[in-house]
Amino acid sequence: MRSTVIGGAMLPHAPQFFTQPDTEDKATIAAVQAAGAAIGEKLKALDPDLWIIFSNDHAEQFFHTAAPPFTIHVGGEASGAFAGREFHWPVPSAIGFELVREMYRQGFDPAFSSTAKIDYAIGIPLTHLGVTAPVLPIYVNAYLPPQPTMERCYAFGQAIARAVTTLGLRTVVICSGGMSHFPGTDRYSNPELDWDNAAFAKLKAGNLKSLIGYDEAELDATGNIELRCWACGAGALGERVPDLVSMDPSWHHNYASLGWYEPKTTDHEAHYPALKPELVELVTALHALAHDAAKREAYLADPVAYAAGFKLPEAQRAALIALDVPAMVAMGTHPLVPFLANMQIQRLRPRAAE
Repeated sequence: MRSTVIGGAMLPHAPQFFTQPDTEDKATIAAVQAAGAAIGEKLKALDPDLWIIFSNDHAEQFFHTAAPPFTIHVGGEASGAFAGREFHWPVPSAIGFELVREMYRQGFDPAFSSTAKIDYAIGIPLTHLGVTAPVLPIYVNAYLPPQPTMERCYAFGQAIARAVTTLGLRTVVICSGGMSHFPGTDRYSNPELDWDNAAFAKLKAGNLKSLIGYDEAELDATGNIELRCWACGAGALGERVPDLVSMDPSWHHNYASLGWYEPKTTDHEAHYPALKPELVELVTALHALAHDAAKREAYLADPVAYAAGFKLPEAQRAALIALDVPAMVAMGTHPLVPFLANMQIQRLRPRAAE
């Protein structure tokens, strides 16, 4: 079944986007805002049934009383405030509850909340995107050890994609956070730009699964613990090349923005394709040449007679008689089969000539 996750975004949420102190480069802020707005217009044009946002909450709500790895909002609304701005989004409560049930069925045990607040980690990306539709927040424990592994986050995102597909909901997933920054530490002014650029290049190429390769120590050492939210989104989106990318470093954050809104392409032509029914007879003839000495002797004695022993269309018959490997591969034959057959025949031909 084709996934109903139709688009998404990975966006930063630095508080400076709203507070805009004198320490900040206004052109950098404007570039991030413009990227978010451009992605938002494209995603809104998709007219999704459901918006999901994966976000941490900076240890404001899920901390010393309870710190679940994943929490799904099931209330009818979510609100909050930051830097003089009020946040308020309707929450599709019935869908939230159904997602909890679906995740339980799939072996995940997310917590759920009816009263969780929205802080700037959710408010800023949704504001930049211009989202006013109902949004389902999913909180990811990024800041309080022990956090979920990147593998678990990716798998959680995959399960979310299966759940919304089962429910028939055309869904957009937003991932808040990243990249490198060290809030509250003495490394705040030293983000890891080289590491971020290398990781960003893989995402830009569509290798979203690369995120699962980073362990807890590496994420912590590079200031990228919030990429757990991105890993959730990556699992939901699957391997696909982003349609908009922007890397805008600052002195304390490396702002990365990625958007997916074009249909996912599935036009990759595999080097080793599945067996086509119309080529079964040809493959049978080639497989015999590769693995049966008697069949090889028969072919060497009379290629035309050998080919006549199989029910082949004329083009396939001619390619077999000539042992034309490129022609057979072009027909869609698994390349390894004519390759091995040809190798065996060429090995014997000098002896047959003698």
